[in-house]
Amino acid sequence: LSGNPTDLEKRYTSFGKNFIPPKKPKTFLQLVWEALQDVTLIILEVAAIISLGLSFYHPQGEGNDNCGQTTGGVEDEGEAQAGWIEGAAILFSVIIVVLVTAFNDWSKEKQFRGLQSRIEQEQKFTVIRKGQVIQIPVAEIVVGDIAQIKYGDLLPTDGILIQGNDLKIDESSLTGESDQVRKSLEKDPMLLSGTHVMEGSGRMVVTAVGLNSQTGIIFTLLGAGSEDEEKKVKKGKKQGPPENRNKAKTQDGIALEIQPLKSEDGVESEEKEEKEEKEKKKVNVTKKEKSVLQGKLTRLAVQIGKAGLIMSAVTVIILILYFVIDTFGVQGREWTADCTPIYIQYFVKFFIIGVTVLVVAVPEGLPLAVTISLAYSVKKMMKDNNLVRHLDACETMGNATAICSDKTGTLTMNRMTVVQAYIGDTHYKSVPEPDAINPDTLEVLVNSISINSAYTTKILPSEKEGGLPRHVGNKTECALLGLVLDLKRDYQPIRDEVPEEKLYKVYTFNSSRKSMSTVLKNTSGPGFRMYSKGASEIVLRKCSQILDASGKPRVFKASDRDEMVRKVIEPMACDGLRTICVAMREFEAEPDWDNEAEILNDLTCICVVGIEDPVRPEVPEAISKCQRAGITVRMVTGDNINTARAIATKCGILQPGEDFLCLEGKDFNQQIRNDKGEVEQERLDKVWPKLRVLARSSPTDKHTLVKGIIDSTVGETRQVVAVTGDGTNDGPALKKADVGFAMGIAGTDVAKEASDIILTDDNFTSIVKAVMWGRNVYDSISKFLQFQLTVNVVAVIVAFTGACITQDSPLKAVQMLWVNLIMDTLASLALATEPPTEALLLRKPYGRDKPLISRTMMKNILGHAVYQLVITFTLLFAGEKFFNIDCGRNAPLHYPPSEHYTIIFNVFVMMQLFNEINARKIHGERNVFEGIYRNPIFCSVVLGTFALQIIIVQFGGKPFSCTALTLDQWLWCVFIGVGELLWGQFVTAIPTHRLKFLKEAGHGIPKEEIQEEVLTEGADEIDHAEMELRRGQILWFRGLNRIQT
Repeated sequence: LSGNPTDLEKRYTSFGKNFIPPKKPKTFLQLVWEALQDVTLIILEVAAIISLGLSFYHPQGEGNDNCGQTTGGVEDEGEAQAGWIEGAAILFSVIIVVLVTAFNDWSKEKQFRGLQSRIEQEQKFTVIRKGQVIQIPVAEIVVGDIAQIKYGDLLPTDGILIQGNDLKIDESSLTGESDQVRKSLEKDPMLLSGTHVMEGSGRMVVTAVGLNSQTGIIFTLLGAGSEDEEKKVKKGKKQGPPENRNKAKTQDGIALEIQPLKSEDGVESEEKEEKEEKEKKKVNVTKKEKSVLQGKLTRLAVQIGKAGLIMSAVTVIILILYFVIDTFGVQGREWTADCTPIYIQYFVKFFIIGVTVLVVAVPEGLPLAVTISLAYSVKKMMKDNNLVRHLDACETMGNATAICSDKTGTLTMNRMTVVQAYIGDTHYKSVPEPDAINPDTLEVLVNSISINSAYTTKILPSEKEGGLPRHVGNKTECALLGLVLDLKRDYQPIRDEVPEEKLYKVYTFNSSRKSMSTVLKNTSGPGFRMYSKGASEIVLRKCSQILDASGKPRVFKASDRDEMVRKVIEPMACDGLRTICVAMREFEAEPDWDNEAEILNDLTCICVVGIEDPVRPEVPEAISKCQRAGITVRMVTGDNINTARAIATKCGILQPGEDFLCLEGKDFNQQIRNDKGEVEQERLDKVWPKLRVLARSSPTDKHTLVKGIIDSTVGETRQVVAVTGDGTNDGPALKKADVGFAMGIAGTDVAKEASDIILTDDNFTSIVKAVMWGRNVYDSISKFLQFQLTVNVVAVIVAFTGACITQDSPLKAVQMLWVNLIMDTLASLALATEPPTEALLLRKPYGRDKPLISRTMMKNILGHAVYQLVITFTLLFAGEKFFNIDCGRNAPLHYPPSEHYTIIFNVFVMMQLFNEINARKIHGERNVFEGIYRNPIFCSVVLGTFALQIIIVQFGGKPFSCTALTLDQWLWCVFIGVGELLWGQFVTAIPTHRLKFLKEAGHGIPKEEIQEEVLTEGADEIDHAEMELRRGQILWFRGLNRIQT
C-alpha cells in the first residue's frame, strides 16, 4: 500500500477498523445498585425506614400514665419531633457507604480498562507500506495491507497467504483441534484472526479486519445475547443465548480465548477448552477459581458474620424480654390499645440496637481493603516494570517458593556477540581478521549466514550517537550477522541478490529440529545448495566433511567429531558461550524434500562459532535476594549443559560446594519416566528438590517440571511456582504455573497471552520486585484485619453488654456506622497503601495454608481489646464520677444526648485512631512509627479522621447523639487514646509462644486429612494451625459463648 492517508481513510470507512469494541462498562448507577444488594445494608435500610415512619406517628395517648413510666415522663415537644433524626442519619450513612463502594468499583474498572488499552497499544504488527517494512499498532491495520507474519505471532486479522516458508498454524482457538495446520499457497492459504503462528514465516494480504474477521464474528455472536444475560452474569464471561450456542458448537469454548488482549474480561485460559465445552451446556458461567487470599477472607468474613448474627439476635431477644417482663410483669401493667404505638417504638429501638451490633460485627471494610491494596499495588508495579494482567497474580507472587526462569534475555542481556570461532582447523579465541581466513571459506561462510537467516533479522545503526547498533529480530542470528560485519563484509547486497521469493525451500528453526536450513537452486548448473545452521552438537552429528585450512572439504569421522567436542566445543561452553555450527550441502539431483532425515545429513561443516550472551549485571544480586527470601531459582534453558552451568554459576544459581543437580532434558526424562514413558510423580519428587539447572530442555520438559513441582507433596506446604517464558511453546508452562511472567520485549504474543504478569523490561530484577509487592499485599491486609477486628470485638462486646445492662447501647447506631464504615474505609486506605520495604525479602514465604491472623496478631487484637474494654466500661459505669457530669444511663426515649455518652464515643474513636498506628506492624516490631513519613496517605487519613471526629462531636448534635465537649474533656480523651500506643508496647513485650491458648484464624480451606505432626516449640507460631481449625470454631465463638453464658 502507498500508505497515503486518504486511501487509508477510504479503507477504514468501507471495511471498518481492526478494533473490536469492548463491552460497555457498567454505569455508575448500575454499580450503586449492586452495592445496595449488600445484606447488612438492606437490614439497616429497613430498620431506618420503620424508625422514620414511627417517629412521625404521634398517638393521643402520649401522656397516658398507664403505658408505664418507661416513657420517662412527658418530653417536651421539640424532643418528640427529633425522633426522625436517627432514622434519617442511618439512611444518610447507608447512602454514603453505597456511594463509596460504587466509586471504588468504578475507579477499579476504569483502571482495568486503562491497563487493557495499554496492553493493546503495545501490540504491534509488521506490515509493508511504500515498500518499507514498518511496525504499526494492530488497530491501524487495514484491508489490503501486506503483513509479514513470523513464528510466535497472534494473527490480528484474516488474510490470504501470498508467500510462506514452512508455515504451521495453531488453530485450536477456533476449531479446538490441537494439531498444527500446515499452510501453503496451493493448499489452504486462508489465515484466520486469533490463530497462532507456531512455525515458519510468510506474508499475507489482509482480507478482513475488526468485526468482520473470524474473531469479530464470534464476538458479535456472543455479544448478541449479552444484554439479557447481564443480570445473571456478574463479571463472568460474555455469553450468547442458547440458540447461538448450538449453532456454534465449535466456537463455543473460545469465548474470549481468541483475543484476550482486546476484551475487558480476557482473563480466561485456553486449556480449559474441552472441559468448558461440556460445562457450558450445564452452566452459564464458569468462574476463574478464587485466589488463595480471597478464599481465606471469604471464610473469615462468613465466620465473623455468623458470630455477629448470633450476637445481634441474642441482644434483641434479651432487650425485648427485659422490657416485657419489667413492664407487664414487675409493674403489672395492661397492654392497652392506645399504648401500642409507644411499645412498638420501643421494639423498633431494640431492633435498631440489634442491627447496630450486627453492623459492627461484620467487617465491611475487608473486601474494600483487598481491592484497594491490590489495585494500588498493580498501579505501582507498572512503575517497577510489571504489567499485571490478573489482579490476584500480584498476591500469589508473595507466596512464591520457586522460580523457573529462562536464561536468554531474562538472566542475560540478550545482546549476543560472536567472541570465538573455529574456522579451517584453527580455534580463534577472538574474531579473526578477514585475511587470516581462506577467501573461499570466507565467501561460503558469509553467504551461508546472510541467506540462511530470517530476512527480518537485521543490524541497524544505533538511534543515539555513539550507542551500540540495534539488533532487530532473532538475537542469535543478529550475532552471526554481526560476525559478517566484523569480517568486513556486508550481508545486505547478498540478500538483495537472492530475495526471499528465490529461496527454494526453507526449514525454519523449531524446538524439535534445533536447526534451520535454506535451499537455493543453483544458477549456473543443475542441482541445489543447502545452507544449515544450528546447535553444534546436533549439526556436527550430521556432518561427514569439514573445510580445512585451504578451504577444501576433508573427511570428518566420528572420532574427529569427539575430539572436536572435547577440544573446541566444551572449552567454549565452559566459558558460558553458546556454540553454533554453520554447514552446507550440495545436491546434484532433486531429492525428496519432505524426508528431513535424509536431507539433513552428509553435511560439510564450515565453521563453529561461540556466541556470548553476557549476564545482566544486576541479576546476581537479585538472585541472592530471592535465595534469602526462601525462593529457589531454577534455570531452564535450551543451551547445552556446560554453557548453562557456566552461566548459572555466574548468576549465583549454583553456589560452589552445594549439592545440586544439573541435568539435560534427555537424562531428566529418563529419570522421571517409567518404562512406558509416563511421568511418575514419585520419581519426579526425587529429582526436583535438588535440580537447579535443566539444560537442552524442550518446552514439554519445562511444563513437566512446573507441573511436577506444583503437584508434589514432598514439603510441608505446596510449592508456589513462578515461571518466565518468551517463546510460543512456553504457553503451557506459563499457564500451568501459579504465576506466569512473559517478556514484554522479546516475548511472543502467544506467551504474553498465557501469562499473568508481563515484564516490560524483560529483567529478572522485576520479578523480585513483584515478590516484594505480593508480600506487601498480604501484609497490608493482615494489618487492616488486625485493626478492624480490634474495633469489631470491642464494639460488639460494648454494644451487647451495654444493651443488656442499661437497656440502651452506649454507642448509638449512627455512631457505630461512623466508626465502622467511614473509619474502616479510611483505615483500609491508610493501611493498604503502605509501600513495601526491602525487609519483606528477608523472611521465608508464607505457605498457602498460613492463616491470615497469626498468633502474634491474635495477641495484639485481644490485648488491645482488653485495654479498650476496660476503659469503655469504666467510663460507662463510673465515668460521671470522673468527669463529674450527669449520668447518661437509662435515659428515656428521644432524650437529648448526654455528655457522658459523648465522652464514651469520643474515647472509643480516639483509641481506634491510635490503634491504627499500632496496626502498622504485624510481626511484633517495636517501632510502629518506622517509615511513617514514607506513606503520606496514612498520615493524611489519620489527621483527616481526627478532624472529622472533632466536627462530629462539637457540631454533630442530635443525629450523632453528641454534645459539645470542653477542651479539658477533649484532652482526657486524647490522653486515653495515646495510652493505646504505650499499651501496644506492653502487649508487644509479652512473648507469643507463652500464650498457648491463642488460636489463629482465617485459614485457607483445610486439607481433608492432616497428618498429626509433633509440634516443636518455635514452629507452631507459623503453621500447623490446621489442627486447631479442625477443633474449634476459633476463639471468636468461644469468647462470644462465654459472654452469653
